[in-house]
Amino acid sequence: MANNPESKQNPPTLTDRLRKIFQVPIEKVGMFLYRRGVKPNILTFSGVIGTFVGAYFVADGQLILGGIIIMCMGPIDFLDGAVARARGEPEAFGAFVDSVSDRYIELMIYGSLIWYFAVNDEMLWAVFTFLAAGGSVMVSYVRARAQGLGYEAKVGILTRVERFVVIGPSIIFCIPQVGVAIVALLANFTAFQRIVFVRRQAKAGRKTND
Repeated sequence: MANNPESKQNPPTLTDRLRKIFQVPIEKVGMFLYRRGVKPNILTFSGVIGTFVGAYFVADGQLILGGIIIMCMGPIDFLDGAVARARGEPEAFGAFVDSVSDRYIELMIYGSLIWYFAVNDEMLWAVFTFLAAGGSVMVSYVRARAQGLGYEAKVGILTRVERFVVIGPSIIFCIPQVGVAIVALLANFTAFQRIVFVRRQAKAGRKTND
């Protein structure tokens, strides 16, 4: 099933495109940091802590400051992997740690927004934020579960980078409602896209076995 031809038809995501465009400078920066003794786990941990600080300011109502801090943490998601490759560390484990930290980072952002909306008696938007958080988690879970069964599921219109690009600026411009609404709708739609994509691979696999 893992060799199903349809699994090779994943269109490149925004993350894939960005990694390809900035691959050379990212690798150079990664090598520079490696030679300075920086470890990938330090970068990953810094991203988590930095996002926590930004999320605190968002929950406190300081949206511009919190949003800027959160956005500044984004590039670390690329650099920790580059440093790990420069060190020759196993990419599978690094990807695992990176994925786990990404989930914590997203949940901190959404948690801060739920707090912000609740304090300001905007419970409808708190519910929308919960839906956005649920959709974001499901996008990642569907892919992870599919890979565990031998399928691929990278398709979808709102992967992590797209969600970050939507939610971050919406906080900075003090219109988190817009970002939350977009993510709540499109993240859950992306999860559905991936479910359908895996189902097609499963059906094609059964036909092949027949």
